[in-house]
Amino acid sequence: MAVKPGLLKAFAPRILTRMGETLIDAQFMKCPMPVLRAAKALRGMGPGEKLRVLATDPAALSDFRDFCKTSGHVLVATSETKGVFSFTIRRKAEESAS
Repeated sequence: MAVKPGLLKAFAPRILTRMGETLIDAQFMKCPMPVLRAAKALRGMGPGEKLRVLATDPAALSDFRDFCKTSGHVLVATSETKGVFSFTIRRKAEESAS
């Protein structure tokens, strides 16, 4: 079965950067995809920069809490409005080479 070229783009997350904050729109993606997209974005960001992720999968709440706890990033804020969860994450400081 062939996939139409534009079809996959419809499901790709939108990534925007505004006023020092990067936004990933991962709505309608099933976990763990929102967390994986966030992890990829955070790798390309500087220490202390903020990432905001929008997701609709209720499992994202526990996934992002666990991700931040294990990775060292800070989950600054979470909210939910009409089924859309918003997660604001601050990238961790670089580890010093001892």
